[in-house]
Amino acid sequence: MILIFYKILIGTTLVGITTGIVGCFTMLNKQSLLGDTIAHATLPGLTGMFLLILEKSYVMLLLGAGISGLLGAFTTNYIIKNSCIKKDAALGIVLSTFFGLGIIFLTILQKLPVAHQAGIDKFLFGQAATLLDEDIIVIAVLSSIVIITTMTLWKEFKILTFDPIYAKSIGLPIEKYQNILLLMIVITVIIGLQTVGLILMSSFLIAPAAAARQWTDRLSTTLFLSIIFSLLATTSGTIISYQYAHIPTGPTIVIIATLITFASMFICSLRK
Repeated sequence: MILIFYKILIGTTLVGITTGIVGCFTMLNKQSLLGDTIAHATLPGLTGMFLLILEKSYVMLLLGAGISGLLGAFTTNYIIKNSCIKKDAALGIVLSTFFGLGIIFLTILQKLPVAHQAGIDKFLFGQAATLLDEDIIVIAVLSSIVIITTMTLWKEFKILTFDPIYAKSIGLPIEKYQNILLLMIVITVIIGLQTVGLILMSSFLIAPAAAARQWTDRLSTTLFLSIIFSLLATTSGTIISYQYAHIPTGPTIVIIATLITFASMFICSLRK
């Protein structure tokens, strides 16, 4: 049982670090609703991939989720750029359409003899206890990609976040780096599916970053605090759900992250 606990803790820690990093840029670039849209847009990819292969392959299911999440994000951008529809309306349209398609696939899937093998409900609401060794390896690889990319492109992301006009004036390929950030959001969402779940992932993506933003105006400090708060939520949530088996890990993590955000807002308001 101790080994299972540490395995879950490693998985949630990796998700926490990645979420703390990407959530910071997501919030500062005012892409919070985009994260929510991508999370819901992964459902048709998850269910559709299982309908194609008819077996639970974690890598293949994440691949399907990633493809459909990216498609949802690019569809949103296409609607915004090529129509008179506002950003919030485009996000709502894509979110509801993709999620509705995913529900249709899920209904079809549940009528199949192999439906019990899918475990899609674990991706909807998260169930960290089901993480396998190979799942941890996949999460570790994807988390490393996000961390290395952030370290490599730190200056570019910083300029793009705070002064996109200056970034454009010095010839920085803005669209290229925006797409890289978009890909990082998708990766973060899909690695958090089995621990936090696609329904709650958008909340966990923003809460630690929002809490960190209350304490400082510096990007580096905000990023550091965002990771700390995210890890505090994942570690606490994992310990609580391990001690009390009837309490789910994902929702507990999100609730703790939200409480941290409210506490930060309250304390920082007293300092002003």
